[in-house]
Amino acid sequence: MALIIRKAGQEDISAIHQITKEAFEKYANDLGLPETVSALKENEETILNEMESKTILIAILDGVPVGSIRYEIQPDKSAYISRFGVKLDIQKSGVGRALMEAVEEDLYNKDVDMINLHTATKMTAQIRFYYGLGFYVHSTTTDKGYIRGLLCKELTQTFVPTVGEIICR
Repeated sequence: MALIIRKAGQEDISAIHQITKEAFEKYANDLGLPETVSALKENEETILNEMESKTILIAILDGVPVGSIRYEIQPDKSAYISRFGVKLDIQKSGVGRALMEAVEEDLYNKDVDMINLHTATKMTAQIRFYYGLGFYVHSTTTDKGYIRGLLCKELTQTFVPTVGEIICR
């Protein structure tokens, strides 16, 4: 099983769109609020535009795109993760963890102090996943029509990349 994580290019937009749609349809259905999840309203042009301001990584497993994640460094030396998704039949295989570790390594090397993201606090498995990676809930909001937690992870000087066999380019 060969996993490659690399920066996405324009040739990956269609795959990223499909991965995001699949992952966020499940998220929206689990929430019971399919009309409120903004990720489902984006199109390929949205992704192309985001490539100008955000870093987008794609995970390729045995030649097949299976996951993607976007992040942007903020002026305060923090970074914000968005649109993190893994194809449903690949979830719980380590691909999501590998994507997060690749992001963390990149941000650590760019002297980012904190990583932030939002997720629904109702999604127990996701909250556990993020806690397992060292994130904690900073605060909550209902600005999207459901309770979302702002999760944060402080990057420390003792960070040791654990990417292993993953190729990041």
